[in-house]
Amino acid sequence: MDAIIRKWGNSPALRLPTAVLKEAGYQLEQKVELIVSRGRIVIQPSEKVEYDLNEMISGINAANSHGEVSFGAPIGKEAL
Repeated sequence: MDAIIRKWGNSPALRLPTAVLKEAGYQLEQKVELIVSRGRIVIQPSEKVEYDLNEMISGINAANSHGEVSFGAPIGKEAL
């Protein structure tokens, strides 16, 4: 299947037909990795990112945290 590289904003872009995505097992909004090898561009799924909750929590400090947020008085049967 042929395709044409076109301009999208200031970047080149290549539109992938839905049939190609389905056959390769890709989905919209899926994170992929681009690899250049011997004059070819290879698209492959990104490794799944695993987050460490303790590491993320250790990054919280006074500069990047906020105080309480009020959403107003209870309106229904909210438990307080």
